[in-house]
Amino acid sequence: MQVTETLNDGLKRGYTITVSAAELDEKVNEKLAEARPQIEMKGFRKGKVPMPLLKKQFGQRVMGEVMQETIDGAMNAHFEETGNRPALQPEVKMVGEDWKEGDDVVVEMTYEALPDIPQPDLKSLKLEKLVVKAGDAEIDEALGKLAESAQNFEDRRKGSKAKDGDQVVIDFVGKLGEEPFEGGAAEDYPLVLGSQSFIPGFEDQLVGAKAGEEVTVTVTFPENYGAEKLKGQEATFDVTVKAVKAPKPAEIDDELAKQFGAEDLDALKKTVAERLEGEFGGAARAVMKRALLDVLDEKVSFDLPPSLVEAEAKQIAHQLWHEEHPEVHDHNHGEIEPTEEHQKLAERRVKLGLLLAEIGRKAEVSVSDNEMTQAVMAQARQYPGQEQQFFEFVRQNQALQQQIRAPIFEDKVVDYIFELADVTEKEVSKADLEKAVEKLEEE
Repeated sequence: MQVTETLNDGLKRGYTITVSAAELDEKVNEKLAEARPQIEMKGFRKGKVPMPLLKKQFGQRVMGEVMQETIDGAMNAHFEETGNRPALQPEVKMVGEDWKEGDDVVVEMTYEALPDIPQPDLKSLKLEKLVVKAGDAEIDEALGKLAESAQNFEDRRKGSKAKDGDQVVIDFVGKLGEEPFEGGAAEDYPLVLGSQSFIPGFEDQLVGAKAGEEVTVTVTFPENYGAEKLKGQEATFDVTVKAVKAPKPAEIDDELAKQFGAEDLDALKKTVAERLEGEFGGAARAVMKRALLDVLDEKVSFDLPPSLVEAEAKQIAHQLWHEEHPEVHDHNHGEIEPTEEHQKLAERRVKLGLLLAEIGRKAEVSVSDNEMTQAVMAQARQYPGQEQQFFEFVRQNQALQQQIRAPIFEDKVVDYIFELADVTEKEVSKADLEKAVEKLEEE
């Protein structure tokens, strides 16, 4: 076997791999000899089939296996010997369309090599970590939101009109034409106006209604409604309003605490403070991570594989196009050309991705099976009732596994850098932290 370099331009590499016919024939014979003891054929005892007959019967299939294995082996040996790592899967094509058994096999392999990535002095990196303490004001605000979520409703004064956010207690009967339809009736149903828990348009028509009034509500069922018979159909509901109630937040006391699983109000405050500081910590980490990436982007420079940058730019352009056209759910649209801005963003992402991957590789950072399982379980919760099918889909999809693993790996590498970097804590207000987070979203 012979490997000859044909291209060495920047990160582009090209090689011709030649495997002689004699070498292929020898490997085919070896494979057939290895399998021969287990082969049975009419007219011969097991393991006694003559080699010429075996070669005639199975040689062509074995030759295909041998060619694939030999080329794969040559590629692996090449990467081990040169230390090159391809940025993307190498392009491999056979030279000559009229190959026949007895000819040498000649293959052309081209790829873009990953560049040599310089390693910054991580201990010299200076970062600032924003720290927000959960003070009384933040805790009281959070308790107020909990009280609102646990709100009760009290009857409004007699004759009061229902407002958005009020609860109306209603009896109703739904009809298609003059005929009531199955599942379209209820009594003493508590409906919060503005909750969007009913068919679009239903709640709006009860705003302004009073207790004791009868209202006819007309709606059109959505085309994607669950009941086939009702899809796209116009229906009327005869509604009797039995009560109009105003929302009343729950009292912030021990009883509220018990509703949320705490022993008393002091215990609930402690839990709320811990949750808030966890949220503040997560936001502060995101701000510090962006600062770290900005520093690395500025400090480190190296050649980027054009194919990776091009693929990333196209993906960015495609994603942003769909964000601007949310009504388009498929990909049956023309090619979206990346702009100069997309190109610059792609270059930054590719550079930082390669740099973090190299730092993680040298630091032997890895994603454990348990971490992967936890991540897959978190995603599976988005498909209630179909968790097992999702697990199986992930198991069979290497690309999806990598998609799930990548952000976990990146966060572990970032945490590794944080441990080495010179980090200074700075206590700030919640408002200051929120401004810093908003700035991230604007960039």
